[in-house]
Amino acid sequence: MNAPVFYLGTHKAAWLARTDVPLFVSRRTLAPMRSLPRARGRWALDSGGFTELALHGRWTVPAAQYAAEVRRFRDEIGGLAWAAPQDWMCEHQMLARTGLTVAEHQRRTTANLLELRAIAPEVPWIPVLQGWTLGDYLDHVEAYERAGVDLVGEPTVGVGTVCRRQSTLSVGNMLAMLAADGLRLHGFGFKVTGLRASGAHLVSADSLAWSMHARRREPIAGHTHKNCANCIEYALGWRDDLLASMARAA
Repeated sequence: MNAPVFYLGTHKAAWLARTDVPLFVSRRTLAPMRSLPRARGRWALDSGGFTELALHGRWTVPAAQYAAEVRRFRDEIGGLAWAAPQDWMCEHQMLARTGLTVAEHQRRTTANLLELRAIAPEVPWIPVLQGWTLGDYLDHVEAYERAGVDLVGEPTVGVGTVCRRQSTLSVGNMLAMLAADGLRLHGFGFKVTGLRASGAHLVSADSLAWSMHARRREPIAGHTHKNCANCIEYALGWRDDLLASMARAA
């Protein structure tokens, strides 16, 4: 089985023009920018949903506005592989913040994908599965089917609410089951341990873990900044080490 495509997370939009490695960039990084860089390689768009819900307990960005922004990103930056919808995560603290149930978060995630595809069908939106237990995720698969979304036919299906528990056996089993059913999965926010444990079940994954890794260490020799938490050289080196580690594990 081929190794998953790894999207290097970055909060620096200028990196799109500095490297051709796949990047994962948030809407919250790009939306305020009047002038956007031109991408050298492919990249994927994070909706910024976790921050949006954590701050407001709801989405404050209308779907029409989000679709217009993503159209602009696609046209001006180029190289957009796919864009995440305005999904609703299902961590316990997120449910407490919104006051809603897992089922309602799933319903709103599904409805948003359908709305975005109706507004901007030319944009490569991906469906995202949300939940907490295996049963939750299977319920969401069925909800997409009832809504007319054939997940097996989708090029990529995101799996949310896994970044803090990606290396657990329960998440690994869930990913294995979904992949065995023919879903081509993207893992959001995967770290080294999670990729080693479940990389065989993913077609792609992203991570910004390199930045926290760099924050706790001295900068690269010759670098004058306090640490390399915003440093492309460090990020690319971390990525190379990760891919080599995954190859050894495989």
